[in-house]
Amino acid sequence: MHIHPLITKSEDLATLVDRLAKHPFVAVDTEFMRENTYWPDLCLIQIASPEEAAAIDPKADIDLGPLLSLLVDNHDVLKVFHAGGQDLEIIYNLTDKTPVPLFDTQIAAMALGHGEQVGYSNLIESMLGHSIDKGARFTDWSRRPLDKRQIDYAIADVTHLATVFPKLLNRLKKTGRGGWLDEEMERLANPSSFAFEPEDAWKRLKLPSRNPAVLGRLKALAGWREVEARTKNIPRGRIVKDDTLGELAAHPPKTQDDLGRVRGLSAGWRTNDIGARLMGALETSRPLEQDELPDREPRRPGLTKDAALVSDLLKLLLKIRSKEAGVAPRLIARSDDLEALAAGVRSGLNILDGWRFEEFGRDALDLVEGRLAFAIEHGKLKMSRLEKESVDA
Repeated sequence: MHIHPLITKSEDLATLVDRLAKHPFVAVDTEFMRENTYWPDLCLIQIASPEEAAAIDPKADIDLGPLLSLLVDNHDVLKVFHAGGQDLEIIYNLTDKTPVPLFDTQIAAMALGHGEQVGYSNLIESMLGHSIDKGARFTDWSRRPLDKRQIDYAIADVTHLATVFPKLLNRLKKTGRGGWLDEEMERLANPSSFAFEPEDAWKRLKLPSRNPAVLGRLKALAGWREVEARTKNIPRGRIVKDDTLGELAAHPPKTQDDLGRVRGLSAGWRTNDIGARLMGALETSRPLEQDELPDREPRRPGLTKDAALVSDLLKLLLKIRSKEAGVAPRLIARSDDLEALAAGVRSGLNILDGWRFEEFGRDALDLVEGRLAFAIEHGKLKMSRLEKESVDA
């Protein structure tokens, strides 16, 4: 595979993209910093086809348009990532789109029994026998110039990925599990996962109460903080901590001068502009309407003591079935689905639909409805089907 020098010129990038667009897939990775910023600071983009690989410097005077268009507008080239959630967020921030079509090797590895959330290094070592150089993991990617070791480390991520992907794909085809991933990839690439409006920021916080006035103030304050953090490009917690927002919503100050006595705020808030904007958010807040209030009851029923025991049996069944199938348990079912099934829910569960039903859901339903039981035979745990008719999806 040909490795290019660091690309810093628009014409070199455009030429590279023209060649990459002729391949069925490209492997993609990014290096970024976000410890001190609201928006991820994109520092490097790595991309590889089966024939060539390069790192692109977005901090140079370079037009990223052709590359971004390849990622989000070209539907003929598959984009391959590993645990690509944060990479997708960065691309969405730049384009308001997500890469399509999409393949995530971490999710694929789960379908092939490599465990839950298998790390990139472990996947490469298990499939290629290569030990990954981890020496540059804690690099400050925003500093320039980058040395050769840093660039080589970054490009290796996509060269190995471009080699691993066809092997994963062949294994998926042999096992007939390629279709299992469609739903996961569609969910991962859903732009709504990355479109986050300030007026919805309060929904991500621990709610201090269900009082409409308190929640109205929390909604206004959380939205105000989101705008402040975005405008200043600093983490939202550097503006005001979550706990302090909740306290301000529950016990609002009457005047800006009172902000100096709020735990978590400095005395300067009594007179500075940001304190004035906070007070302005409080003053314009309104109580939430009834249809805006969060659900009082959980959407799924809680577990009785007996149902909790059934849930434990379902987890044991999941462990057995996932081991037999060679699939990471988390790809088949999550704990809240098992608890819901144990509590009596029979609709809207992923495990009762599609491949998950065939691999696990049918037996899970039979277990909770008395058609399947655990038994011990010769000191080993086995499943025993009872004399009752099994259900179909």
